[in-house]
Amino acid sequence: MTLPAPTRAAALARLEAFAPAMGRAYAATRNHDRGPGDRSNVSLLSPHVRHRLVTEEELVAAALARHAPAACAKFVEEVFWRSYWKGWLEQRPSVWTAYRARVAEAVAGLRTEGGLRRAYEDAVSGRTGIACFDSWARELVETGYLHNHTRMWFASIWTFTLRLPWVLGADFTYRHFADGDPASNTLSWRWVAGLHTRGKHYLARAANIAEYTGGRFDPRGELDEHAPPLEEEPPGPALPLPPSDPAPEGEVALLVTEEDCLAETLLLGRARVVAVAAVTCTAARSPLPVGSVPERFAEGAVEDGCARAAAAFGAPAERLERFDAVADWAAASGARTLVTAYAPVGPVAEALDRVEQALAARGIRLLRVRRAWDDAVWPHATRGFFQLKDRIPAILRTFGRAV
Repeated sequence: MTLPAPTRAAALARLEAFAPAMGRAYAATRNHDRGPGDRSNVSLLSPHVRHRLVTEEELVAAALARHAPAACAKFVEEVFWRSYWKGWLEQRPSVWTAYRARVAEAVAGLRTEGGLRRAYEDAVSGRTGIACFDSWARELVETGYLHNHTRMWFASIWTFTLRLPWVLGADFTYRHFADGDPASNTLSWRWVAGLHTRGKHYLARAANIAEYTGGRFDPRGELDEHAPPLEEEPPGPALPLPPSDPAPEGEVALLVTEEDCLAETLLLGRARVVAVAAVTCTAARSPLPVGSVPERFAEGAVEDGCARAAAAFGAPAERLERFDAVADWAAASGARTLVTAYAPVGPVAEALDRVEQALAARGIRLLRVRRAWDDAVWPHATRGFFQLKDRIPAILRTFGRAV
């Protein structure tokens, strides 16, 4: 299996090709993992929407342009799940902070606890003896992708059968998914473990795996199908969303990050872009090495995004090697304002906070431009997904989509 190239052109081509299947065919087959040799029942666009080579709004528009709302409801809901996770974590940043701390502790434990280290290494290398799990571990590292249903099975077996720390599993997938996303990855693992909705966990069952892999795997007798959910202190109440920065004016420098590679469509008001740069911090996902697939995908995405933005604004482009170089580049551009797409909770947002301090020392301000889609969806991600689901028709009407 090969993912579409990390470019907007490849994303739009795949979107056009898959759009006819976004209706009842998707609803009927989306849970089936036919193996890496046949991904015709899924879009394969999750890495592209994660890096915003294509937007959530474009995915939904493509589905509604070709299918009745009821027919493509499942596809549309999957798009909203991604936005739900982002909005939920944006309003509870302490969950991300706690996760990062626990990963650091668990990684330290791998160095001192021999039994944990051996069990972990067997899991990530595909040597547990559970054929389906071992195959998925190798597929993830090799391709940067797992089917959505398989991601739940994988997380469940890791947590409840292998009884490994869930944070190490979340870190492993985050390091290797081409669509690795702080919110979707962290919160999906919490959901499987029973920590997102307290007491409600997801147990992988052999019969379900056999059915939805077409009999390729049948782990009867190998799984713990009766494990209780994990328990953890619940997070506090949702915090107000940070306000969106005002539209920029005058001459600005524009920064493209792996969070949003469609900078030419940002609402920049009366600003005039005089310089464009691109930077990644994929390695900051984890204290452990990040896989080559997500690194290459992020690099390709920001390079494509930078080239398109430079062409759109008629400005020179530069590829920066690290975030530490952003302030010097911005100062050299002559602009007194640096503009970038709003980065939700995660490594890029943390890097931008550091950049903001360095810019301030040079008398340059940083503006983060948030997209209308996020402003419309995130405020409804305060509790469970179904609170947001009920509001999908009203949200889509604000974007001119009749449902």
